[in-house]
Amino acid sequence: MTDTRGQQPPYQMFGGEQPAPQQVGQPYHPPQAYAAPGGSQGGQQRAGQDSGAAVRRPRTGARTTPRTRKARLRVAKADPWSVMKVSFLLSIALGICTVVAAAVLWMVMDAMGVFSTVGGTISEATGSNESNGFDLQSFLSLPRVLIFTSVIAVIDVVLATALATLGAFIYNLSAGFVGGVELTLAEDE
Repeated sequence: MTDTRGQQPPYQMFGGEQPAPQQVGQPYHPPQAYAAPGGSQGGQQRAGQDSGAAVRRPRTGARTTPRTRKARLRVAKADPWSVMKVSFLLSIALGICTVVAAAVLWMVMDAMGVFSTVGGTISEATGSNESNGFDLQSFLSLPRVLIFTSVIAVIDVVLATALATLGAFIYNLSAGFVGGVELTLAEDE
């Protein structure tokens, strides 16, 4: 492809300055906006100058510690629908943890022989000549303990969800009167 525009004027920089011609064999140094202190050119010292003159010293008023940004925020309203969803999921997780913890605790106590020892003592204390007494081992069997724990976990899910939602409504009412809870958040840079 050929250039049909003809002879063009030489490239001009901002302010009418001409770029310095590149010397053959010398490394390229981009032009500097400001002259370096001590007369250095492109990070190199000129011959005949002492090296102490080109050392940059910090300003006397410069801060050395990082600046921390702070913001004061106010929680003006809690959305009851989002509070209900979050509290429902958290109470389900708490219910599952409760059932698993009860099963593990029962297995550990059964392996240690707690139920047989305590059950034998209770059956001797409550027994008579014609009956054997109260059988603790059949009463505290693993399926019965897990069913009881599951019922407690379901009740906990319903109550925790309802109480958290009611708490969001009460917070919104009180925030309307006093303005809500103010928080101060800080960001480290």
